[in-house]
Amino acid sequence: MAMKEYETGPEPVGVPDVSVVIGAFEGMPYLIKCLESVEAQTLGAERMEILAINDGSTDGTGAYLDDFAAKSKVPMRVVHQANSGGPASPRNRGLELARGRFVFFLDADDYLGEEALERMVDMADRNKTDVVLGKIEGLGRSAPKSMFGRTEQRTDIFSSRIMYTLSAEKLFRRELLEKYSMRFDEDLYTGEDQQFTLEAYVRGAGVSVEADYVCLYIIRRDDGKHITQSGGYDLRFDSARALMDLIAELFPEGEKRDHVMIRPFVITLLPHFDHRMLKLPEATRRDKIALAKPLMEKYWTPGAARRLKVPERLRMHLVAEGKLEELQEVIAFIRDKKEPEIVRKGRENTPYLAYPYFGDESVGVPDEMYKVTVAETVGGKRVVAAKPFRPAPQKPKPTFARRVVRKLRRMLREMRNPARA
Repeated sequence: MAMKEYETGPEPVGVPDVSVVIGAFEGMPYLIKCLESVEAQTLGAERMEILAINDGSTDGTGAYLDDFAAKSKVPMRVVHQANSGGPASPRNRGLELARGRFVFFLDADDYLGEEALERMVDMADRNKTDVVLGKIEGLGRSAPKSMFGRTEQRTDIFSSRIMYTLSAEKLFRRELLEKYSMRFDEDLYTGEDQQFTLEAYVRGAGVSVEADYVCLYIIRRDDGKHITQSGGYDLRFDSARALMDLIAELFPEGEKRDHVMIRPFVITLLPHFDHRMLKLPEATRRDKIALAKPLMEKYWTPGAARRLKVPERLRMHLVAEGKLEELQEVIAFIRDKKEPEIVRKGRENTPYLAYPYFGDESVGVPDEMYKVTVAETVGGKRVVAAKPFRPAPQKPKPTFARRVVRKLRRMLREMRNPARA
């Protein structure tokens, strides 16, 4: 398909506040609600533009975009291009065309709350932040929640949970994106937004979180055509590698890198080694461990390990060691909801969770893998890491000179007060 571009709708007046970029592949019928939600924004049509990229759709998406653009009160450009295979290319094309102070990347299957863009632009302008997260609600699918506990005027990845939502459906200041020539990696067919969003979090002048209003509704498609519902598992390992490499580029070795690195370990890698793994062919299980091995060798550190709960850390350790049989035993233990014994050791009364192979010298898993380093719940009881043992401070013995001075003072008091002596 040859690339075609149309510009329709009212002529833009000045610089729009927001460029809404919509990459659309086989977007019908979800695209209808998506576009209507943009046009209904309280921000106002004159403060927006829509950049819609039809990525080789065959279901009528292209025709609907053209029809909507011809009638829309929002300035709108439509680009038709051959299918690229992923979201990165259409988003990049939209970003190239964007004229707004801010860019919002909206998936064709999702839609906005009416006040979303107005609220987010106001937050960014008021706080001079470069990224704004709007509260998300899932319809037929789960949505990230932990970072939306409260509205944050200004935060970062070390003061909040924002690194656990790296989707691109956020408000970005376009000046930031152009300053660092930020684009989506077109070699990735899933997870390409993780790199983009994390880099914006780190390089930007702060992040705001709107938690008091649902800004975005994300939809589970019944046809399974959403990219996160399709594609081979090797694509997920590619995205994990890309994100880990970026984290290493942004942070030198140490506490900050370890803190951020737990995100790809827990969110991207660990789900490949849960109860679902036990149903896979053995060849697939071994292939997953082989794909994870170079990432573990490069980025698995004691600092990252101690930030994980025991069942997470133990599985990652066994993956790093390539111990498939032992890994399967631990996964089965967790699947069957068995409770590990809480074992306390040493002067500090340090708690350890006795998952399979704890203390088994023939397997050789270090006790550190079983040590409670972050708070966990076992059998309904909260188990916390032990505080380091510190012996009570000893009072220093007085020196000879000090003892003489004390004795002289005592004798002097007795001479002055013979009755008390």
